[in-house]
Amino acid sequence: MASIVTYMFRRAAAAPFSARSMATGALRRTALYDLHKAHGAKFGPFAGWDMPLVYADQGALDSHLHTRMHASIFDVSHMLQTRIFGSDRHRFLERLVVADLKELSVGSSTLSLFTNEKGGIEDDTIITQQHDSLYVVSNAGCADKDYAHLQQHAKAMQAQGADVKVKRIEDHSLVALQGPASQRTLERLTGVDLGQMSFMTGRFIDIKGVPCHVARSGYTGEDGFEISVPADAAVAVTQGLLENPEVKLAGLGARDSLRLEAGLCLYGSDIDSTTTPIEANLVWTIGKRRRVEGGFIGADVILDQIAKKSGQRRRIGLVIEGAPARAHAKVLSPEGEEVGEVTSGVPAPSLGKNIAMAYVKKGYHKKDTSLKVVVRNRVQDAKVVKMPFVPSNYHKI
Repeated sequence: MASIVTYMFRRAAAAPFSARSMATGALRRTALYDLHKAHGAKFGPFAGWDMPLVYADQGALDSHLHTRMHASIFDVSHMLQTRIFGSDRHRFLERLVVADLKELSVGSSTLSLFTNEKGGIEDDTIITQQHDSLYVVSNAGCADKDYAHLQQHAKAMQAQGADVKVKRIEDHSLVALQGPASQRTLERLTGVDLGQMSFMTGRFIDIKGVPCHVARSGYTGEDGFEISVPADAAVAVTQGLLENPEVKLAGLGARDSLRLEAGLCLYGSDIDSTTTPIEANLVWTIGKRRRVEGGFIGADVILDQIAKKSGQRRRIGLVIEGAPARAHAKVLSPEGEEVGEVTSGVPAPSLGKNIAMAYVKKGYHKKDTSLKVVVRNRVQDAKVVKMPFVPSNYHKI
């Protein structure tokens, strides 16, 4: 049975990357490419980058479980990092995202959404309030689109006399250290007590003498840190983290299954430009003041949906009997009516069950609702469950 589960997981974990990797021309490489290669990485294209999927010493399944039990390093340098400067930076970015940035304290971070005129989500992003700027991290697959969007609106505001400047950070890598051994691993290299650094906060810390921005966040549901490090020092810092035998490199295969167990969306799969925050169950990202004042792109549509509790569909979690369901598998009511579609699915290594995210018609989204999923022309039982599928282990104080 174990070998069957392993085989199914490997197939399901590998599948999303060929579908979502629409690279053209030469693939870009991160500063850690040679280090990945030296550790026996198997690479694959993702958002125009040649990214490690698995390593010689661990497959995706082993990396997944190692992250839950110990700690793993994920190279996420393909993600877009920007900083927004100027006295009008909050007013500028609040036009484009749903967060309340004016009330965000220095050193605090928030998940937010870029929205469009129809109320759809153009991307999800993490924004950190720094003393002189806003530090923004957004998805690799949306990097060019997001940066152009920021630049376009910055130029429009500058033409009206606003003090705002958008800078793309191209000389820094981004490394995610994730898992229960993350704090003690990083403390050994910094000499800093990180116990008082809470989830969704960030600060500047020297790691092995290298100035870095360290955010206590991640994409796995585990405690961990995302480290923005000068690209020319990325290898040295990563090797320093690997000196702890509890820490191993992990690739995109494990990252995808970890984030799905954590109930976290993947842009382009679980949310996109047609999905509104209420449909995606992401209304909580909209600041209270913003729900009253609006002022962001698409606010009229989004706030109307919130007020009326409307929207035709809802994002749900499913536990599925039988074979794992993949993206685009049809979701049926108990009577056989098509009521939705799976957006992400994988065997969950931490649970020994097949899990999925899906969108279903409003009314079929309540916890414990029995549904059906069509997998390779077979109709299988499924049940709506609360997400995250695996309890989160974020460090909150």
